[in-house]
Amino acid sequence: QLQLVESGGGLVQPGGSLRLSCAASGFTLDFNAIGWFRQAPGKEREGVSCISRRGSSSYHTDSAKGRFTISRDLAKNTVYLQMNSLKPEDTAVYYCAARSGYCSANIPDYNYWGQGTQVTVSS
Repeated sequence: QLQLVESGGGLVQPGGSLRLSCAASGFTLDFNAIGWFRQAPGKEREGVSCISRRGSSSYHTDSAKGRFTISRDLAKNTVYLQMNSLKPEDTAVYYCAARSGYCSANIPDYNYWGQGTQVTVSS
């Protein structure tokens, strides 16, 4: 059974850091692209970052560039999103999703989704 489980969310002060994890089971990362998305209250879900099956990374939002880093551990079949210098506008539910093709920022391109993890940036 293919499954994605996110973890690592929480409450952090502005300027702080969090590392989100997306643990995959039922498939291997070297055959799938994994994307991170987020949905803030009252807003549409948006693509944040993606790591391809070959391990190359891309960032879909200007606000994430330079502050967020996506990576993976093939041995643990887990993808990470390191988030630094967090801002209140980063507050959202963060989701990871998988697709068998190339990286994409388009939500309908992804076949499998995790349940999400809440990130709240507030003083």
